[in-house]
Amino acid sequence: MKKVILNVEGMTCSACSNGLEKFLSKQEGIVSASVNLVMATALIEYDEKLTIKDLNRFVKEAGFKSLGEHKERKSNRNASFITLILFSILGIILMYISMGQMFNLPIPNILNMMQNPKIYAISLMLLSLLFIFYGLDIIKNGFKNIIHKIPNMDSLVGVGVVVNFVYSLWNTLQVFMGNTNLVHHLYFESSAIIILFVKIGRFIDRKNKDKAVDTIKNLVTITPKKGTILKDEKDLEVNINEIQKGDIVVSKPGEKIAVDGIIIKGKTHTDESFITGESKPVSKKIGDKVIAGSVNYDGHIKYKAERIGKDSSISNIVTMVVEATNTKAPIARVADKISGYFGPIIFIIALIAFIVNLVLIKNINDAILALVSVLVVACPCALGLATPLAMVVAIGNCSKNGILVKSSEILETTNKIDTIVFDKTGTLTTGKMTIVDGVYSKENLKLLKSLEKNSNHPLAKSICNDEKDIFNVEEFKEEPGLGVKGKINGTQYFAGNYKYVEKMQVKNELKAEEEKFISKGESIVYLFNQKETLLIIGLADTIKKDTIKTINELKKLDKKIFMLTGDNDKTAKIIAKQVGIENIISNVSPKQKLDKIKELNINNNCAMVGDGINDSPSLKTATIGISVENGTDISADSSDVILLNENMSNILKLFKIGKSTIKIIKQNLFWALFYNICMIPLATGIFTISLNPMIASLAMTLSSLTVVLNSLRLLKK
Repeated sequence: MKKVILNVEGMTCSACSNGLEKFLSKQEGIVSASVNLVMATALIEYDEKLTIKDLNRFVKEAGFKSLGEHKERKSNRNASFITLILFSILGIILMYISMGQMFNLPIPNILNMMQNPKIYAISLMLLSLLFIFYGLDIIKNGFKNIIHKIPNMDSLVGVGVVVNFVYSLWNTLQVFMGNTNLVHHLYFESSAIIILFVKIGRFIDRKNKDKAVDTIKNLVTITPKKGTILKDEKDLEVNINEIQKGDIVVSKPGEKIAVDGIIIKGKTHTDESFITGESKPVSKKIGDKVIAGSVNYDGHIKYKAERIGKDSSISNIVTMVVEATNTKAPIARVADKISGYFGPIIFIIALIAFIVNLVLIKNINDAILALVSVLVVACPCALGLATPLAMVVAIGNCSKNGILVKSSEILETTNKIDTIVFDKTGTLTTGKMTIVDGVYSKENLKLLKSLEKNSNHPLAKSICNDEKDIFNVEEFKEEPGLGVKGKINGTQYFAGNYKYVEKMQVKNELKAEEEKFISKGESIVYLFNQKETLLIIGLADTIKKDTIKTINELKKLDKKIFMLTGDNDKTAKIIAKQVGIENIISNVSPKQKLDKIKELNINNNCAMVGDGINDSPSLKTATIGISVENGTDISADSSDVILLNENMSNILKLFKIGKSTIKIIKQNLFWALFYNICMIPLATGIFTISLNPMIASLAMTLSSLTVVLNSLRLLKK
């Protein structure tokens, strides 16, 4: 099974995106499709039989244009703005000619409707034709979507503009045939101004939507275009795509890191704020990882290229964020369902308004205006933007703060969470422990470090640090919840907690030391062979930044807080007391953690916060899995949310953004529906107060703008 994100051109409202999504989902070989209106992308999962060319063809058959696989596109906003200004000036001239006499404004005699009705009519028609050509993309797309049975915003506008223009053209012919009274029933300016307002609205929408996706776009441009590699003992500057895995890359102070890698010489501080949200420089030494796009502050370093191109951290993050914006939350599906029926219903209402006005009022002019006004004022642009724009803004805001959300559904689900379960080591604590107690020899400590060097567990990393003088380990194996084992010089050794010692049933003469270290809240690690314990050490950990404050704030939100750890009871209680957690479950294996999460999920909506290593099963099972990851490794498939820094307040920020997002979406949906409920009856012309097409187009534009601006409030959350 393959997955791809395509850039799509030609979508203007939710009816477009919904129609394309339904069309793609029906095609043989496509497993699923999710289309994002704001990002103008389609996330497609398909089988091996299909190619990108096939997918492009499907998009074209649906009435849109595929621009190929997702990548940053150059903006032509400046050219669009200049064109918009020119047509705005033409619009003012057109309105002056058509309506100037109503306000006793000076009009040249040649353009006076009473004195020269034919020249007046031709002038309006020619100026309006310019606007018709300007909005030809709207009209063509609108009728094309009617043909494809997925009427959208462009369909409503296109039909309205064409009907209005054709009717005015017919009256113009009557004027030339001598019926000069019909010069008062020319509505060319309405067609022109409708197109102008739609173009203005779209320009403003696009400009504001771009603010929503700027964070995502900026990620693409973070990495430098060139880098310096060491070749034949000389520095050689090359394009970034020429750097290969294994190359030695050189970085000087002030330069950006070219690719992901591991430092082999030198030390420095790097700015990783673009990926973690933390502005504090990160200390880097030999053996540490560096991330492409981070800034090398003060050191001259050499590092070995590890992950390049699509495999790099930043590339993975961009893909993850874009995929998240293409997923749909349950609340979005409600809006999509409404939008799917909206177009056909509006066409029916517009037709009824036309017939009613024609039969009751017996005025073809009023009937035509009512038809056009209903079509224009009811354009579902605001409804289509209500959910996806808010989600894009929220996901972009999360990523800016070092919170990677894999699906927009997660933001909605956060509002249901009532229970939060925390792992201890590497989650509530930094996991960067130091040896503070122990009974050991230098030789045995070297054996322990040799074993632990092969493990990714936080305790193992703390024991090893940057140790180089170690033994070669054969037949290494992790024992989840217990420790590790392996052969050194033909002898089998084990390293782990007291449960591992008990399981292997070896002689333990260090039991008394174990009790002493545990009473001080230290984590215990043994080294032993198949006969007896050889070493015991006690490690002390530190609480992560803002952990205590975050726990207290979560309690204020009526969240039930648990600590779930494999560590001993005494250590767990000491840490729990420090951070303010009353519910403690200790001495549990990964399997027991999983069982506890399943139990809690029966009557609760449970979020699990873990380090993504031993906690994978629990993270997958929880309603929401939140993984605390190192910024250089974001491949936590088991979790729904990845925190890229150690600031625990981001968990609180996630819940707050989720709450604000749903609130904003509900406001958007209310406004979009309320607007249509109020405006459509007025547009029918049945009531005393009615809307002409120009006012209707302005109202439609303002409605969309209201939704856009309301969604952008999430940038400040």
